[in-house]
Amino acid sequence: MGDPTGADEVFQLLSDATRLDVLRTVAVAQHENKRTGVAQLSFSEIYDRVDVDDTSKLSYHLGELTGTFLRKHEQGYAFTHAGEQLVRFILAENFRQPDDIGHVETEGGCQFCGETTLRAVLEDQYFLMYCTNCERGANAYRVRPAQVRARSGKELIESVAREQAGDLLKTRRGVCPECAGRIETDVLAAADLPFADETPVSYVTASECQACLRFLSLPLPIAAAYHPEAVSFHWEHGLDILDSGVWEFNQYLYDDRWTSEQVEADPETYRVDLERESSTLRLFLDADATVTHTERVSRRGGRDV
Repeated sequence: MGDPTGADEVFQLLSDATRLDVLRTVAVAQHENKRTGVAQLSFSEIYDRVDVDDTSKLSYHLGELTGTFLRKHEQGYAFTHAGEQLVRFILAENFRQPDDIGHVETEGGCQFCGETTLRAVLEDQYFLMYCTNCERGANAYRVRPAQVRARSGKELIESVAREQAGDLLKTRRGVCPECAGRIETDVLAAADLPFADETPVSYVTASECQACLRFLSLPLPIAAAYHPEAVSFHWEHGLDILDSGVWEFNQYLYDDRWTSEQVEADPETYRVDLERESSTLRLFLDADATVTHTERVSRRGGRDV
């Protein structure tokens, strides 16, 4: 087949156990030779490692994989981008269901009632946070089976927080954390959304990948918190944004320390205030949530100075 044009043909290539064994073999060789560069296995090396009846059958299977999952060089065969992505997925066994974690209590915040204890559970392969008081959702994010198998309790919660932070940094830069396609973001009034009663904030971001259609939405103040100036501001005040879970920021929404408002209609301009102790970082954003400029404001007696 060599160069299939449709997804159906691509996945048909993986219907044979020998081809999957070939991909695993190249991955293992790459691991064994990680200090000398990308693995390139010759035909004879693959034949010695793969359980196949004869060389003609191996030649056929390599021909099917080459172009889509493997690249052929003078020295042998190596992964294409698709082959690399696929084999990591297979080796991690992320096609399996994640193990049940029961429920894990952790610190955080409920944007609706202000409760500071949350309950983490897995539902439909998503990592969900619920308020232990009002039972409303505080956060939802993906979780991978390998992630759950390798960690539990606090360590699992920390891994979700760090992965989510990394994804949101990419999203803020317009890069899809799933496929690296282009992310486009709009600022929307929360009152105009179907889930308006599910968020106490005035404005949210809606980010969608133009390639794989992955969608992410955040309260505007939380999205703005991942701007470098906001990360630095909070670091100076003892909070590491990049090592915190989004659910930990809900308390700042609840008590109005993180706020958002529209300050101009044409062009659309939004202001986000992120308050920390006696100082406030003020960010101004345009219609696609790009920060145009920032200000630091000292507060005394409840007034800006």
